[in-house]
Amino acid sequence: MEDRRAQVLVVGAGLSGLSATLFLAQQGIDVLGISKHRGTSPHPKATGQTHRTMELLRRVGVADEVLAGAAGLGGGVVIKVAESLQGQVFHTIVHEDHDWGTDLSPELPGMASQDHVEPVLLRRARELGAEVLFETELVSFTQQPDHVTATLRTRQTGHEWTVRADYLVAADGHRGTVRETLGIARQGRGPLAHHIGVVFDADLAVHLVPDKITLYYLRNPAFTGAFAATNTERRNVFTIEYDPAHESLADYPPQRCAELLRIATDAPDLDPDIREITAWEMAAWLSDRFRSDRVFLVGDAAKVTPPTGGLGGNTAIGDGFDLAWKLAAVVKGEAGEALLDSYEAERRPYAKLVVDGSFANYVPRFAPHLAGPDVPDEIDHLHLTLGYRCRSNAVLIDDTDQAPMEDPADPSGRPGFRAPHVTIELDGTKKSTVDLFTTWTLITLNEAWKGDVPSLYIPDIQDPTAELAKRYGIGTEGASLIRPDGVIAWRTTNPPTDHTHQLATTLATLTSKPHPHPHHHTIR
Repeated sequence: MEDRRAQVLVVGAGLSGLSATLFLAQQGIDVLGISKHRGTSPHPKATGQTHRTMELLRRVGVADEVLAGAAGLGGGVVIKVAESLQGQVFHTIVHEDHDWGTDLSPELPGMASQDHVEPVLLRRARELGAEVLFETELVSFTQQPDHVTATLRTRQTGHEWTVRADYLVAADGHRGTVRETLGIARQGRGPLAHHIGVVFDADLAVHLVPDKITLYYLRNPAFTGAFAATNTERRNVFTIEYDPAHESLADYPPQRCAELLRIATDAPDLDPDIREITAWEMAAWLSDRFRSDRVFLVGDAAKVTPPTGGLGGNTAIGDGFDLAWKLAAVVKGEAGEALLDSYEAERRPYAKLVVDGSFANYVPRFAPHLAGPDVPDEIDHLHLTLGYRCRSNAVLIDDTDQAPMEDPADPSGRPGFRAPHVTIELDGTKKSTVDLFTTWTLITLNEAWKGDVPSLYIPDIQDPTAELAKRYGIGTEGASLIRPDGVIAWRTTNPPTDHTHQLATTLATLTSKPHPHPHHHTIR
């Protein structure tokens, strides 16, 4: 007999695992999260949160705490390719006056690093009822038609125990065992480079742009690497490429790292307080599948992306959120099992865009010798984070356009895209449409669409500027059906005929539930 039951078991407590755990707990799911590590990540990596990520974090009440993790750095980030911090600048990627698209979302982008964000997610997940255990590892698991049985081990004592869960979420990273156990292969360019990572404390304010994260890709005669200031005062990160065929971590003692830091910072008298020196691999991988029956891959278990672009952590949080709302709907009986097919259908193509776009950034920043026709085109950051189009059985697309993205500054309002941010009036208060979408929501200005439709929220919106009618493409007669993740699932410009039945039938189609009436038609 199992020692513990859970509706969902999450293996791993990094950004993807904690996000899945947190968003499942928010929806009342009995979730158990485990991690083999002693605690959350102490490393200031995966810095920066997109507008979309901040919108998701706002839903669970932690957006302000995450933003506070980069207090004083509200000006964004400056990114340059240079010889050193004060040396020749070869290329400026993000200028001091970069437009961050602040009119596209009610949220500002964040600049907090992973060592700040993970404890925030963990605390909130526990507040919402999740159980998260550290120093607890997955020994093995088996799948049955209706559940997963996992054997876990408490590392301090060696005690083994079992958990029976409806579903298992593999958030155990790129070296995790779940993907390999399932026999899921991965494709991609593989290892790109090996780095020595140096976390150090030093007062480098004179070299940094005030109120911004400073990131330099360094191509120096003495080394190739990168420098990044963090949101922790005096805390910085320095990386150096090395060849593991000829060197190892042991060849980079503190004295050598300090000397390389003096070259990188143009500060010959610099006396850095080196906190940690580690070796890590930069790679590009995409798993062939994101699902095997009742087991799902998220974060680095699903894809490994170069950090050039800052989307690895954001994609991990997005994976956790996307899977969580779909799992919660199925577990609670609000959706059919087939809704889970939409996770891989939507997130794997997105992950490929992220990996390809990050590799396109990697070449000019770290490896210009790799430039050539096989390098993917660079992808506009806002197009990728706010303009991606979901395609799956949970979207009713009614056009033939195959483009994977659109310009979020000129949204079409078509199914599959994120519902645009428009400031509206609701109950006499101005707010963003983005903040409405916590459940299935119908956006309409036509009173004929409104009524008592089970499982559907129909807000009484005022649109005095006609901006909503334009950006959502519904005019004054139509309607747009928005999923709980803020993605447009269906749209019409026509007035309703039998709105209650039409909406109930369309909602059943989108959630893979049996239709409420023998007439199996959907609105087109």
